[in-house]
This record gives sequence, structure tokens and C-alpha cells, in this order.
Amino acid sequence: MAETTAFNNPAPGTLSGDTRLGRVRWTVCAMLFAATSINYMDRQVIAILKPTLEHSIGMTEVGYGYVVDAFQIAYAIGLLAAGRLIDKLGTRIGYMLVMAVWSLSAMGHALAGTVLEFGVARFLLGLGESGNFPAAIKTVAEWFPQNERSLATGIFNSGANVGAILAPAIVPWVTLRYGWHAAFLSTGIFSVLWILWWFRYYRKPTDHPALTARELRHIYQEAARDLGPSMPWRRLLSCRQTWAFSVAKFLTDPIWWFYLFWLPSYFSARFNLNLSHLGLPLIIVYNVSVIGSIGGGWLPAPFRRLGLSPNYARLAAMLVCASLVVPIFTVASVKSLWAAIALIGVAAGAHQGWSANLFTTSSDMFPRNAVGSVVGIGGMAGSLGSALFAFFAGHILQLTHSYTILFGIASSAYLLALIVLYLLAPGLKKVEFAA
Repeated sequence: MAETTAFNNPAPGTLSGDTRLGRVRWTVCAMLFAATSINYMDRQVIAILKPTLEHSIGMTEVGYGYVVDAFQIAYAIGLLAAGRLIDKLGTRIGYMLVMAVWSLSAMGHALAGTVLEFGVARFLLGLGESGNFPAAIKTVAEWFPQNERSLATGIFNSGANVGAILAPAIVPWVTLRYGWHAAFLSTGIFSVLWILWWFRYYRKPTDHPALTARELRHIYQEAARDLGPSMPWRRLLSCRQTWAFSVAKFLTDPIWWFYLFWLPSYFSARFNLNLSHLGLPLIIVYNVSVIGSIGGGWLPAPFRRLGLSPNYARLAAMLVCASLVVPIFTVASVKSLWAAIALIGVAAGAHQGWSANLFTTSSDMFPRNAVGSVVGIGGMAGSLGSALFAFFAGHILQLTHSYTILFGIASSAYLLALIVLYLLAPGLKKVEFAA
């Protein structure tokens, strides 16, 4: 007797005899990549315009720190609710909603004229942007079998670097011709086009008219193994491994956010670069970070070939990445712009390599049905750490007008995080939950 499940029936609009595997799922992945690129473009605009806002509205270092804090606190709060919202509304409607919220908030910066008003706009932007990764990760889970999810996640996550590259290419050009208000509005065009694309094209696999029966079966080949109850937070918080992952995020996520929000200001203050010359250094730094993201994900492989276990190969790769960041403590005093770009580029690339491996430690240490919750807890810890660091950075820069202390912290954060990770979770030992 033929079964009548969605795993065997052809998707709507397909022929039962169609044997092509199809590539619809990779088009969906491209949409996630585009959304993540827009996400990072929107959050980068204010960093690029910081020197401009200092002159136009009198924004101080402390005031800018408060504005960044507003974003980080909202982002941490949003991470608690975003996953539940996406689960309730579904990825088709939920993703469009969070994109609309963060895009309207990003454009709303054009109406701000004081630090307080920028803080309000930034808070709303953080709430909206916190939904991107939960929505994208859930979409990957819906559209890809387990053995393809890490690749799909790596592809869409690289949009973060692309967005950070596009922003310094677009924002200065728009600002110099039409003013800083227009720069905040410009990225809204990309958001509107993406929302229309998503609404027209995206459906769940079982409802997609272009999906072949073979690709549908391929997507759901491991559906039975993926089923299982989610793990409550109280059980996860009793595990040393949860705290190991969360503390590592708390210590190192703030460094990446520091790069995103203060590098334009650093290049402007240290090397007297005006808005028309800020783009190239940032583009180079984030291009190097793309290489670091891909290379860091590959790095455990040669250590495994040397005979290390998968978990110790992961730790060895993280040690390499952490060590590559150390020289950045010298960047506050270098005389050459190109030396600074090289040091920051290597450090940013090493962070992305570190981050790729740190995310993967969650699946190394936890069963599949607990990974999402652990990543959420760690992400919240990282956002809270970033808010504290932003507050500290604003006051330090206002007081000393020097980046020496901040880059010094950046140089040591990863090695400290690796030590904590190893002490709390030796060998990344797997958690076994009793039934």
C-alpha cells in the first residue's frame, strides 16, 4: 500500500515521475543571504556616520556609547522573544514582519536629531534585527537535511560580512551627495525589494509549486531523527557546558560589535580620514573577515588529519584563531594606515573563524534538540556583554581619547574565553540528558 505522507507525495506543481533533485532550497538560501546582508547594512550606517554626527548634532563618545547600548539591550531582549514569534507566525510571515520592523526603524534614524532620539530608533532597530538569525536558522531547518545545514548556515551567515562591505561603499557616496538623513533612508530600498521577493517566492517545502518530488524527499530524509522535545532552560542552565558556551560568547562577541561600531571612528580619529576615504579600509577589513569565516570553519580538518579527536581539533582551531588576535593590542599606536588595516583585518578574520567554531561547540556538546536553546542563551549573553563593553568604550574614549585600552582588551579576550571554555567543559564533553 502506498504511503500518503508529504515525504513521498510530490509537491504541488510537480510531476510524480520527475527525477530531478532540483535546487529550490539553494534559492531559499540565497534569500537568507540577501536578508542577512541587508541586516548588517542597516546596523552599520550609524557607525560610518559617527564622525559626521559628532559635528552635525554634537554626539559625544559617551552619547554614542549609550546609543550602541540601546541597540545591544534591545537585541538581547529580542532574542528571548524572536524565536517564539517566528515559531508562532511561521517563517513566511514572521520573517517579513521582522524585516519590516528593523527596516522602518533603520529609516526612522533619518528623523532623529538628538542622542535620545537616536537611542530610541536604535532600540527599535535592535528589537527588529534580533529576529533575523532565529528566522534564518528556522528556515534552514525547514528547507535542508541535516547534512547540508552547516553549509547553508555558513553561506547565509557570510551575508554579515557582505553587508559590512556594502555599507561603507554606499553610505559615504549617498551622504556626500544627499546628506546623512538620506543615508539612513537608502537601505530601505533593499528591504522593500526583499520583502516583495520573499512574499512572492517563499513557501514551506510541502507547499512550494517549483519543488520536485525528489528534492522534497531529500529535504525530509532525516525528519524522523529531527523530531524531539525541546529542552527547558532550567535543565540547560544546570549544565557546565551551557555556561562554558555562554561565557565564551559574553567575552568575545563584544569585540566583533566593537569593530562594527567603532572602526570608522578609529580610522577617522587616528588617520584623519574623512567620509569619502573611510570606505576602502572597512571594505578591506571585512573582505579579510570573509576569508577568516570560511578558513576558520575549515581549520579543524588538518588537525583531525594529524590524529586529534574532532573535539580537540576544534579546540586547536580556536587556539589558532585566538592567537591571531593577540597582535591587535599594537594597533592603537601604529603609524601606518596599512599596518593598522592589516592588523585589524587579521583580527576580524580570526574572530569570524573563532565564531564559526564556537557556534559549532554547541552541537559538539549538546544533543540536537537542545542546540537552538543553547545558542539562544549564549547569544543573549553575548549581547549583554556587548552592551556593557559599549558603555565602557564610550566613557574610556571620552576620558582618554585613546583606543589603547580597548584594543588591549580585544587582544586578550579570546585566549581568556578559551581557557574558561576548557575549564568548564574539558574536551567539550557531550551532555547526556536522562529520559
